[in-house]
Amino acid sequence: MPSRAAAHTRGRASVLAALTATVLTVTGSPALASPDGGHPMNRAFARAAAAYDVPRDLLAAVGYGETRLDGHAGHPSQANGYGVMHLVSNPADRTLERAAALTGKTLAELRTDTGANILGGAAVLRGYADKLGLDARDRDDIDAWYPAVARYGGGQGSAAALYADTVYTFLADGLRAVVPGGERISVTSRPVAPHKGALSTTEVRAQSPDYPSALWVPADAHNFTAGRSAKIDKVIVHVTQGSYAGSINWFQNPTAEVSAHYVVRSSDGQITQMVRDGDTAYHARSANSSTLGIEHEGFIDDPSWFTDPMYRSSAALTAYLCDRYGIPKDRAHIIGHDEAPGSDHTDPGPYWDWTRYMQLVGASTGDRDGADGLSFAAYATQQSGSTGAQVTAVQQLLNDQGYAAGAVDGTFGPATRTAVTAYQMARGLDADGVVDARTWTALLSAGATPSLRQGASGDGVKRLQRALTAALGSTVGVDGGFGPETVTAVRGYQTSRGLTADGIVGPDTWAALQTGR
Repeated sequence: MPSRAAAHTRGRASVLAALTATVLTVTGSPALASPDGGHPMNRAFARAAAAYDVPRDLLAAVGYGETRLDGHAGHPSQANGYGVMHLVSNPADRTLERAAALTGKTLAELRTDTGANILGGAAVLRGYADKLGLDARDRDDIDAWYPAVARYGGGQGSAAALYADTVYTFLADGLRAVVPGGERISVTSRPVAPHKGALSTTEVRAQSPDYPSALWVPADAHNFTAGRSAKIDKVIVHVTQGSYAGSINWFQNPTAEVSAHYVVRSSDGQITQMVRDGDTAYHARSANSSTLGIEHEGFIDDPSWFTDPMYRSSAALTAYLCDRYGIPKDRAHIIGHDEAPGSDHTDPGPYWDWTRYMQLVGASTGDRDGADGLSFAAYATQQSGSTGAQVTAVQQLLNDQGYAAGAVDGTFGPATRTAVTAYQMARGLDADGVVDARTWTALLSAGATPSLRQGASGDGVKRLQRALTAALGSTVGVDGGFGPETVTAVRGYQTSRGLTADGIVGPDTWAALQTGR
């Protein structure tokens, strides 16, 4: 988690909210439990849901999104939030105090007792529902709770929508969690059609100005400095001690005085940029002026947050930044927050796999991920003068689609540029002769457009997986099998492009891919 710029002295935080798009099974470190025997957390959810007329599965999904149902032994998060339901007490939000007023529980009980904490979360949710005018009939409709869930996350606009969308993804996909102590918590999958109201138009669709595969949600101007006073020479790896949507929300809060350039989601590697590369984010004190900060959703004491999609997506981003700014790809220049000069932080912590991460950073610059000549861990921009295996892939794809790129020799010469330009004109892309993420996506997805969903297999799935890797900037394994990883990637793509996020690749999704959208 980033620290403020050296001149700032106030506390910092990261409001917690997890964003995933697939069924997950997790474990964690021991946390405080209710004195109830047998199935204490399940009973706590049932009792709280009944007491405040909140759907039990909705309550569990909110708790999972906040903490993965881990109370972290009663210790506060960076947002000064507590317990499974992450009841917070900070300048931006005071759900802990609100829960105390609504339930009659003491602050100490709400911080340390799991049953009381879940009851407090239900009370806060019900309070928001009441303010929104939800009556008893509305409360029986799980889709009607969407605006109340959005408020619970503490954000506004796009951050609130991201938060609520995550909870409803859990409800749609279902979840199975093994919580500290071994108890199993589940939420049954179901069709959802949330009543988004005013939030229906706040989806995040803007693309990053510096890393085309990322989303763009700008941090508040109080939380970074425009411009830089030193050359960019390092990438710093952080862990949020919170989560994706919560960090996005906090960096948009003018009281935070902290930020990072990028935030990476645990479940599927989705990336949001919040500060331009050329501006100075407040993430590493004295090192701010010359570094780029990448936040990773999660907690340093819980390795379950550090997923394969997160590692691959972050490594592709780091490799891209290193190539763009001439940063050596070594551990002297890609460092943890704990290694930054003057740092008093411990992230990314003992569970961050540096060996694996650095191997992925090296592999993300054009090494083949498979033997077919078209599959790569990441697709770098190719243009006049470029050479290598990815130029060969461009030439092969163009020739196969009837655009004469010349000899397939791995050298991006005039014939290849002419073919690229012609292809871009035909697809409605910027006809600049440069193969960027959009042109890669169109090239890789070209062909037949069969309806694909989980369980499908074959060459069409491989084309889809390659195109998603290019479009999202995070590696999707090219194995020809439409499994959970591909479902997650499809949902992420559909959400970021304003499509129906059903995880099914139909005409609209194919059309978006084949036009490089």
